[in-house]
Amino acid sequence: MPDPVSSPSPDGTEKDASAVRIFPPGVALVTVPAGLVLAYIWPLVSDCFLGAPLRYGLGGAIVLAATCFPGFRAVLMMRRSGQSENPYKKTTAIIETGPYRLTRNPMYLQMVLVCIGLAVLLGNLWLLMLTPVCALVLHVLVTLPEETYLERKFGDEYLACKQRVRRWI
Repeated sequence: MPDPVSSPSPDGTEKDASAVRIFPPGVALVTVPAGLVLAYIWPLVSDCFLGAPLRYGLGGAIVLAATCFPGFRAVLMMRRSGQSENPYKKTTAIIETGPYRLTRNPMYLQMVLVCIGLAVLLGNLWLLMLTPVCALVLHVLVTLPEETYLERKFGDEYLACKQRVRRWI
C-alpha cells in the first residue's frame, strides 16, 4: 500500500509533495451540484431562510468575501512566494502572512464558505447540510495528508506554525 504522506514519482523515487488523495476544488464542485440535485428531487422548505432580497445579499456577500479574502489572497501569497497553490506540487516555504495568519488552510476554508454562501443565496437546505460533509472530506483527504507532509519536511518550523495558527478558523 502506498505511503499516505508522499507519493512515488514514475521512476519509483519519493516525490516531494503531499499525498493529497483528492483534487480539493473537486470536493466543492461536487457538493454544490449534489445540493442542487437533492433540492430538485426532494425539496426541503424552511422558514429559517430570509426573504429573497436579503438572502441574495447575505449569500452573495459571503461568497464574495470568501472568494476575495481567504481564497484569492491565499493564491496570490502562494504565487508571490514562488510556490504553486496546487497541493500536488512541492512546498518550499511556510507562509504565515495575509490570510495564513488566521488559518493554515485559507483556500479550503474559502471552498467551505462559498458552499455556505451559495446555500444561503439559493435558500438550499440540502447544500447547507452537505457543507459539513465537504469540510470533513477536505479535512481527511487533503488537510491531514498535507500536514503530515509539512511536518516531515519542515519539522519544528511547521510545528511552531501549528501552535500559532489555527487549522481552519
